[in-house]
Amino acid sequence: MDQENKPAHDFDIDLICEYYSNFERQGPGSPETSIKALSFIDNLNRLSQIADIGCGTGGQTIVLAQQTTANIIGIDIAPIMIEKFNDNMIKNNLQNRIKGVVGSMDNLSFKKEELDMIFSEGAIYNIGFERGLNEWNKYIKQDGYIAVSEASWFTENRPSEITDFWMNAYPEIDTISNCISKIQKAGYIPMASFIIPEYCWTDNFYKSHASFQDVFLNKYPGNKAVEKLIADERYEARMYNEYKKYYGYVFYIGKKI
Repeated sequence: MDQENKPAHDFDIDLICEYYSNFERQGPGSPETSIKALSFIDNLNRLSQIADIGCGTGGQTIVLAQQTTANIIGIDIAPIMIEKFNDNMIKNNLQNRIKGVVGSMDNLSFKKEELDMIFSEGAIYNIGFERGLNEWNKYIKQDGYIAVSEASWFTENRPSEITDFWMNAYPEIDTISNCISKIQKAGYIPMASFIIPEYCWTDNFYKSHASFQDVFLNKYPGNKAVEKLIADERYEARMYNEYKKYYGYVFYIGKKI
């Protein structure tokens, strides 16, 4: 396959990061869903250490900071995301206990059992759900928590078009029951799971993207990678609108044994 026909994310990660850095959140979600996930977690205090893995520009991190007194470190592989993350923390006067650093989720620098919680909204897929659960476990204290949102099937049977779409985009997507089983096998007690509401996709994610896509296309006229990126984003939105009863994001909360 030549470069011209590759998906945009295969050869122009900088453009992908620039595009997504223009949004408050880099995936479907809402303050309400972040707060709901936190409601299943106890014993967080001003001495607690939280890592927000794949933090992006920090929309959900601000919610974590507002709802807890914990110290939070945001990790993202993209420097442009971390720059905006730290700017957002300063704007919200949170820089004294919240900071963002550039890093990879598959090579974290935390010490063993350093963290009271690992939080990751819509990002664990970058390493893989099962791999992330297992590899991140060693950084979490006993009785600490992991809280992640993950694309999941709502049904056992789906139309072939949406199955093919996800097998190409993220073959590890699985049913809710199988994801819960993976949490157990990775050494956590499943504390809760819930489907994030539809508006997190339609209003909070796709609507904001739709209003920005022409701006990004006009910034890079004739750029094939940008055109491919926007075409993929629009196709993804169409897939969700047509097949949303079959899949979505599910928040999973586990307590380390």
